[in-house]
Amino acid sequence: MELPKLNFQETFDFKFKKDKDKFFIYDLVRKTYLLLTPEEWVRQHWVHYYLTVKAYSPSALITEKKILLNGLTKRIDLLVTEKTEPIILIECKAPQIRLTEKTFEQTARYNSIIGAKEIILTNGLQHINAYYENGQYQFYKPE
Repeated sequence: MELPKLNFQETFDFKFKKDKDKFFIYDLVRKTYLLLTPEEWVRQHWVHYYLTVKAYSPSALITEKKILLNGLTKRIDLLVTEKTEPIILIECKAPQIRLTEKTFEQTARYNSIIGAKEIILTNGLQHINAYYENGQYQFYKPE
């Protein structure tokens, strides 16, 4: 199985397993193995980043949360919370997906329901970070 090297300074200790012809990756938040898709590969990097580098508790991370948007059920990829308040909404795309204004707008629509202070749109290779202030998004480069 050939996985792309993603744009993270850190290397993480992932657990994998193979069943028949499918590969699975262990999710530390849900405490189960999940099908290893390109999007899941990106999400698990962010999960490990927030657990190991930022030292968040697994209970502060919410994955695949259902939301209702214009009468349609959607799922957010990853939400970082502090004292149950939404802090950072992370929308993960597969590495081959280009991040465009349209994909950012999708993330912003999700956040109109969630109300996080910050959003990150990522394909694992490129990360777009924005704070929500005064009714608009301010883009920034993390340090």
